[in-house]
Amino acid sequence: MSSSIVYLLSLAFLLQTAFGADSLFHICSNSGNFSAYNDSYEANLNVLTGYLSIQAPPSGFGLGSIGQNPNQAYGLALCRGDVSTPDCKTCVVEAGSEIRKRCPYDKGAIIWYDNCLFKYSSMEFFGHVDNQNKLYMWNLNNVSEPQSFNAKTKELLSELATQAYSNPKMYAAGEMELYGSKKLYGLTQCTRDLSSTECKKCLDDIIGELPSCCDGKGGGRIVGGSCNFRYEIYPFANA
Repeated sequence: MSSSIVYLLSLAFLLQTAFGADSLFHICSNSGNFSAYNDSYEANLNVLTGYLSIQAPPSGFGLGSIGQNPNQAYGLALCRGDVSTPDCKTCVVEAGSEIRKRCPYDKGAIIWYDNCLFKYSSMEFFGHVDNQNKLYMWNLNNVSEPQSFNAKTKELLSELATQAYSNPKMYAAGEMELYGSKKLYGLTQCTRDLSSTECKKCLDDIIGELPSCCDGKGGGRIVGGSCNFRYEIYPFANA
């Protein structure tokens, strides 16, 4: 997939709460296209999309490939670790349908939702960290003590990264005391085609990008093709 790092402003994520079914963002790959008459690749994508919508919801993750080269399609779907099976299925079905509309003739594409991501390509990508597709989002509100807040954010996310890569679901969520009665909430997650070592490296790398993404912001996330994190000063994940 093409190298794409996207910066987006998020209005305190309130819009995402109000319109939870909307996608966060999508990227159509420029690695190759297929024509409207390439029935083989499109047919394989159709089968793959349906397959992932069945395979992913029970465990929150699915991957597979359909067909043979040069028309083989590879794909995966990942739901956030706290999302229920019905909500996972709803998200994956919506994502698979929507990305095909937005990138109708692209051989590769990725779409992110609050509850899931959906990705496919004509090139085999399983087990490789995707450093190309990345989305930055942050809260418009600035915190009052940015230096200490930034340190706490990195500390929490680093702890959650350590928990996630050793967890079979490659997901972790938690909280940390800030000051007074305030708390900081976070989550980290990897796609489960990665090894534990690759998951940890993927998370460490994006956590290292905190200053570029979310310096002094009261909430933020970096969402990639292989791993993601999010932090807020309010609870957003189910226990």
